[in-house]
Amino acid sequence: MKLILGFLAALILFSCGNNEENDPKKVEWNSEKSTTMNKNLAVEEQLQIKLYLERHKDWEMKSSGTGLQYYIYEETEGDSALIGQVAQVELKISLLDDTEVYKTAEDEVNEFVIDRTDIESGIHEGIKKMKVGEKAKLIIPSHLAHGLIGDLDKVPPLSVLIVDIHLVKLK
Repeated sequence: MKLILGFLAALILFSCGNNEENDPKKVEWNSEKSTTMNKNLAVEEQLQIKLYLERHKDWEMKSSGTGLQYYIYEETEGDSALIGQVAQVELKISLLDDTEVYKTAEDEVNEFVIDRTDIESGIHEGIKKMKVGEKAKLIIPSHLAHGLIGDLDKVPPLSVLIVDIHLVKLK
């Protein structure tokens, strides 16, 4: 028995030794490489958005300084949305391949406090450009949506979101 235990101990010790084949390669990473990667991702994402808009030439998109693109396709003379108000909206959220990921249930509304609720910052920004009763299309780049990790459910990492939104009411 002592012989078997000694053999197992020796086996464990030798297998735990420094074996270069099992060492992960050391990755040298710095802020310059991170910046370059982010720029490349942003360029790729802008190309994907441009190709998407080629299929929707009738959308008269405007751009914000953050990268949000929006098109208010049904305008009204209602009140403008302000920070801190409760917005009641109907919305449909899709990916660039038109896969629907979320949709407000029929005869219901989603409610959130403008700029005070943990939803996509692109939706907050878009809603502040709208008035009660208006309907808009928002193209939300990943950095204003769910970013590098997605939503861990239906939205994959680095996904651009297409949001069709109706501002039903403000409280």
